[in-house]
Amino acid sequence: MKIIVDAMGGDNAPRAAVLGGVRAAKEFGVEILFVGREGEIRPLLAEAGAAENPAISVVHTDSVIDTGEHPTAIMKAYRDCSMAKALDLLHAGEGDAVVSAGNTGALLTGATLIAKRIRGVRRAALAPIIPTPAGGAVLCDSGANAECTAEYLQQFAILASFYAESVLGRKKPETVLLNIGAEETKGTPMHVEAYEMLKKADSEGLLSFSGNIEGRDVMSTTASVIVADGFSGNVLLKTTEGVALYFAGEIKKIFKANFVSKIAALLVMKGINNLKKSMDYKEVGGAPLLGITKPVIKAHGSANDYAFRSAIRQAMEYAASDAISRTAEGIAALKSEA
Repeated sequence: MKIIVDAMGGDNAPRAAVLGGVRAAKEFGVEILFVGREGEIRPLLAEAGAAENPAISVVHTDSVIDTGEHPTAIMKAYRDCSMAKALDLLHAGEGDAVVSAGNTGALLTGATLIAKRIRGVRRAALAPIIPTPAGGAVLCDSGANAECTAEYLQQFAILASFYAESVLGRKKPETVLLNIGAEETKGTPMHVEAYEMLKKADSEGLLSFSGNIEGRDVMSTTASVIVADGFSGNVLLKTTEGVALYFAGEIKKIFKANFVSKIAALLVMKGINNLKKSMDYKEVGGAPLLGITKPVIKAHGSANDYAFRSAIRQAMEYAASDAISRTAEGIAALKSEA
């Protein structure tokens, strides 16, 4: 298996991407194809002792799209940037998946127009894993589509359900709809219509829908998939991250208050570390861009080398699964019913 890495994307590029790719090649036995400025990539490979590693190759391009650029710039002024080149290589079959920590909007636009959407998919969606007691839930969408229709939400549910089942190993993953109340009449007209469409998809065996979920219940849900429009999903994701950082800081202050609390911290350190690990994006890697014909993983913009290593592992799992082919069949079934 070969994973294509946009070496120039992210706050810590190219060091984090290159060192993370080297780690992945050693740990997982995967081939890595770096795309970016060869003059910056080669010295890092030498530093990591991987200059002669036959599993690692480099495709040179000078252009890099900045995080502040408009998403459509990837198809215009930055058509030859490292991200676009990586997607070109993926589309041409030169690799099995792409990992990038670069401009999210540009990655979405590039994946849609270069790698292409699955036939029948109206919009691709970002689907990060958020921590829950049941081992995490796929949040789809989390920011790719701020304005949605009920049909989009129904498709997001299909995309995320097959990902949860095929990649995360969830049997008949439970799906819920993010809303302002549990009743089926709650929310905007879009949410009410989406509720009915998800119930219909459930009755046809395309997914397992169990109703609405309020924001306060998200972190305690047993569901494997949380469906949301991109605006609400992004607010939920960022709020969750902020609350986690706040509590981590407060807990740290409590345990550092005095000698007795420091002793107490030592006694519960294992549990604290396990909790921290379960909420650490660096362990998950990134967010898959669902609805694209080939696996594309959006790594966190501030990803370090370990996070890139995890994102590459995630890309490998996605590429090895049947999630995309099953999604294509599911969307075709929806279209047939319509």
